[in-house]
Amino acid sequence: MKAWFALLLSLVAAPAFAQKVVTAFPSTTDPAATYLIYLHGRVVENLGPRPTDSSFGLYDYPAILETLAGKGATVISAQRRPNTDVNEYAGLVIAQIEAAIRSGVPPEHIVVVGFSKGGDIAIHVSSFLRRPQVRFVLLAACWPRPGEPQLRLTGRVLSIYETSDTLAGNSCAPLAQHPEKPQSFEEISISTGRSHGAFYTPMKEWTEPVLAWIHKGG
Repeated sequence: MKAWFALLLSLVAAPAFAQKVVTAFPSTTDPAATYLIYLHGRVVENLGPRPTDSSFGLYDYPAILETLAGKGATVISAQRRPNTDVNEYAGLVIAQIEAAIRSGVPPEHIVVVGFSKGGDIAIHVSSFLRRPQVRFVLLAACWPRPGEPQLRLTGRVLSIYETSDTLAGNSCAPLAQHPEKPQSFEEISISTGRSHGAFYTPMKEWTEPVLAWIHKGG
């Protein structure tokens, strides 16, 4: 854990950013602060924090973290190990959230943002956490799930997908239509022409609506 935090610090030029990005909830939390957990895509598991994919280009993980921290949220993110099990990691995230709530962080001040495999993890967290005020942002996170009919969305949810995405360009609305519905559900489609790579860099097409949604309270 300490090694990954040192790596993140080495990738960032601005000291102010380094103070806002950590790999776990701080030991002392601020009930007035917003805590944003960012769950990256699979490519970072396998190739490191700034990988280049042959189809979608550079995944600028540090720049995404910097942008998400840009309006004052404390961003919590760590590079997962290769072949991380989705359910196991979702359990770790849930444990972090519950510990933060016990320490005094209001549930509505916690936001889980996940892209691609990270979005899949976020969906599992949403499905099993069942805290209606915790917020979730799903980025290119939905595709047919015939083997997981038990999944549904809880909490307050924003979904964003790219219309040219051939990997995960599906609406998340079906997950929000179970009898047990989320507290709220909003969805935006963007059309950058960059397929799955639209979320590899902090493009304004998705970061601006995400930051607006987070800081207006979802």
